[in-house]
Amino acid sequence: MRRGMSRTAIAFPLGLLGFLAYLLGVLALADTVLAWPLALQVPFFLVAGVAWAVPARWLVLWAGGAR
Repeated sequence: MRRGMSRTAIAFPLGLLGFLAYLLGVLALADTVLAWPLALQVPFFLVAGVAWAVPARWLVLWAGGAR
């Protein structure tokens, strides 16, 4: 018999809190970045728009029990 919380029950709130923290961090930087030249803004927002997927992927794999 398994004891304790399931990985999914841990991963869900952890993922939500992590994504919220990431979002707030990017939004805090956005005002500064908007003052940059467009050639620097575009790469920043492209990276910021997809960088959250790396830890999210790890979290989903962990929650699903993949090793």
